[in-house]
Amino acid sequence: MLYVCADRAARSAGTATQSAQTEGRAFAEERGLTIAEVVTDTYGEPDPVQRSGWRRVRQLARAGDVGAVLVRWPTAIAPESARELRHREAAWLQDHGVRVRYTWAPLSSKGAEAG
Repeated sequence: MLYVCADRAARSAGTATQSAQTEGRAFAEERGLTIAEVVTDTYGEPDPVQRSGWRRVRQLARAGDVGAVLVRWPTAIAPESARELRHREAAWLQDHGVRVRYTWAPLSSKGAEAG
């Protein structure tokens, strides 16, 4: 699954969303991963569980329908000011057998995962 939380307006997907999707698809292809669903949210709400897209991520994880969530960078899950929420969500996903993998090149080249 590819999770994108980039643009500040829900009206249209801007360049940030398009870049995140392109990057995520390239990341998946390079690693032989299949993106079964792309879930998007608008950026701004710090608590992921308050976003409909992130609730969808949790729903799919709870059902066992995904093995990994691809995210461009950590702040797509929760901003630096709410770092504890990011860690909470990564731990929740891990408890459900789902890995969070970052697709942004400086993080992905280091094999960075949430946790």
